[in-house]
Amino acid sequence: MIEKLSLACDRLLSHRQLACCHSFCGIPLHGKEMMIYSTVDTEQKPLLLTGHHGEISAMTFGKGSNPVVLCSASADYIIVWDIEMCQKRTNEGKVAAGTVIGTLLGEVVHLSFCFSDERVTACSGATVYILSSKREEVICTLTGHLGPTTSAEFCPWTKDILVTTSEDRTFKVWDLKTGAVFYQSFVLSASPLLGAFFLEENRHLITGSTDGQVWCFSLHDDHKCHLVTKMDLQKMEKRYQMHQETVSHQAGVADQSAADKVETAKPVLKMALCTQFTDTNDEQKKDNSWLCIGSSDGLYVVDLATSELLTALYFKDHPNLSITMAGSWSVSLGRDNSMVFLVTSLFTPCVVLLELKLCDLGRIWACGEGLSVFPSSPPLLESPLNAELKKKEPSHPKKKGGAKEQPLVFHSKVKSSGYTSAPRRIMFSPKTNVQKNSSSKKANKNIGLLLRDYPTDSAAPTIPHIHHSVANKPVNCLQYSGDGKQILCGLGDSSVLLYKSSLTGNPAVYTGHDRPVSSVSWSLNRQWWLSASEDQSLRIWAHGSTEPAIIVGDSLFSKPIRGAQFYYLDKFLLFASGPSLYLYLYNVDITRDDIKRYQQRSVVKRCFTTTSPTDITALSAVNDFFSYIVLLCGSDRSIQVFDMNKSTNASELHDAHSRAVHCITLNKGSMFSTQAPDSYNLFLTSAVTDGVKIWDLRTLRCVRRYENHQNRCHPCSSAISPCGRFIASGSEDNCAYVYDIRSSSYLHKLQKHSDTVLSVTFNPATPELLTGTLDGKLRLFQSSSGACLSPDTGAAVHGIPNMTG
Repeated sequence: MIEKLSLACDRLLSHRQLACCHSFCGIPLHGKEMMIYSTVDTEQKPLLLTGHHGEISAMTFGKGSNPVVLCSASADYIIVWDIEMCQKRTNEGKVAAGTVIGTLLGEVVHLSFCFSDERVTACSGATVYILSSKREEVICTLTGHLGPTTSAEFCPWTKDILVTTSEDRTFKVWDLKTGAVFYQSFVLSASPLLGAFFLEENRHLITGSTDGQVWCFSLHDDHKCHLVTKMDLQKMEKRYQMHQETVSHQAGVADQSAADKVETAKPVLKMALCTQFTDTNDEQKKDNSWLCIGSSDGLYVVDLATSELLTALYFKDHPNLSITMAGSWSVSLGRDNSMVFLVTSLFTPCVVLLELKLCDLGRIWACGEGLSVFPSSPPLLESPLNAELKKKEPSHPKKKGGAKEQPLVFHSKVKSSGYTSAPRRIMFSPKTNVQKNSSSKKANKNIGLLLRDYPTDSAAPTIPHIHHSVANKPVNCLQYSGDGKQILCGLGDSSVLLYKSSLTGNPAVYTGHDRPVSSVSWSLNRQWWLSASEDQSLRIWAHGSTEPAIIVGDSLFSKPIRGAQFYYLDKFLLFASGPSLYLYLYNVDITRDDIKRYQQRSVVKRCFTTTSPTDITALSAVNDFFSYIVLLCGSDRSIQVFDMNKSTNASELHDAHSRAVHCITLNKGSMFSTQAPDSYNLFLTSAVTDGVKIWDLRTLRCVRRYENHQNRCHPCSSAISPCGRFIASGSEDNCAYVYDIRSSSYLHKLQKHSDTVLSVTFNPATPELLTGTLDGKLRLFQSSSGACLSPDTGAAVHGIPNMTG
């Protein structure tokens, strides 16, 4: 941060609204006059503007650049100045003059131009005046706040929408055509709201308060505001400092002394968007989610997509600056990929002009590990992934007495085989007039329908299709088979139900567990599936058999099994229990001896075990293609990236959530859809009270957060659609939420569930979403567009070979 200009004033200007744009900045002089400085060439002689009879309380520049207009307000006048014309008149030796657009409107604390510079808002007391910028005319007067107004901003995408904030701790959305209120917020905080800011790209409204709280709302065409995220600068700063301390400790840098750690208030004085940031090394485009927040002790750069503090630029860390505490900020985009700030000192009569090069911010949270879900080399020789299960050779019992071998026939002569006879002249006679069988064409038609791609342009599945009651027990987990034709439901009554995807007919019921089922998983070849329970056991089942083919447990584990699944194209069983991660080889053999039915012919063998520093709460790995990466979540709120090929912890992220993660899922896609290769490096995590986060495995950095749903005590799951465009999450307000993966605000709120939505899953073959509730209800949602598979293709499913992506 560079100080370009420092001015000592004749009075304190700590809470005045000063003006700054890309070319000029304005500062009151002697109370009634203004000095206009160039932000490009600070050595240039400033422009002096006179005309007010009272002390100037607010200033602002227009949104346009040609011409550059300035509005200033005092208790007597509100004046609009054309800077270019004023500069011309001054050069000619004349007195610069402006246009009076308001008279005796009281003490104005905030001014703002609309985006066409045709109208000006003036906040005076509890009243907001809408003025014409061309002549003295009050277009309309807005009253309704219970306290003094602090700001008023025009909506950039709808010219007749205005948002005002007030010391009554609320904001209002106004219709300027009628003067009516479209929306009035609830009381957001115990402290006054100071300002409002619009994000035009996402149509979001952001407001902040004097106690450092920041709220982000979505403002759609219905003019109703829905909360997207809430942030606390104090809490974000603590997480940021913990991250910095971890980095410093690893680098061997001494910690900051306790005497230097002084906690100060974080008022949100000004907000602006870092729209010009580009990283030439990563060839990254403009990042429109970075928000600059000017506060009393420095500048905070927040990533709105993740609600995390990227960096903090404190005044105390820059001893060359003439300011230590700020009273007000004015922010504008500068030239050459920079931003300029006009900052007033809180306790001294001083104003400074600062410049920040956006490229200097850098990617603070980028780890740069270069991890990927796709392997870059074959497995190592000592890798546990090379383990093989030795097959038992059939043993033949030895015969006693040494009996001689006997001939197979008992005659001395055997009839000739015919090899010495004359060869046949006619090999076959073709059959004619045979009716054609259309079964092959029908089969081919079915296969064509089965392998049809998942519609990538379909709408999110939001239309209720089927409502089915399972049992009066929680639906803890759901999973579709890879072909999308069958559904596994793990219930809280220790049973597992197997449904057709249409939820028609009676399900197959599988019992044997003693406690609630925590996870279910299909094998890639769809010949068998597994279930894990709180009874510390894992069972593998086969189609058509009500008895498990393999039981893993029986006092082998001291804690419940978490995240059990098939791994490495069905070669292994992967699961966790307590702090240990287990990798098992197995062989399913469902044949049984009627005499010795108790003997299990299937084989299971442990080939690898590793111990984590903490209990593992969730895990996820890819089974559809070869991958070495296994994601582990710990009870200490950490995320570990385990490299199964090297049997080492490749990377670890501490304090990923405020609570332990209970659900983690990689973006696995499906065999019916194809995504960009980098999309498979994304994964979701869900934690109680902390929403859903999506992470990038390549940097192990959170790239977006979704927290419109309620998740306060139950382990509600989340899922990514096969096309990679949507995210679904359960919620405790009897709804399921569907998000666009590119936006933090929800797309659809699927209502009318009978209880908390615990489980959500997408159909891998067609745009469908299945939800399961706490009281044992299933609801199937379909898309309003996109194709669904024909119901008569189920018979052709098992004839398709395995597809491994």
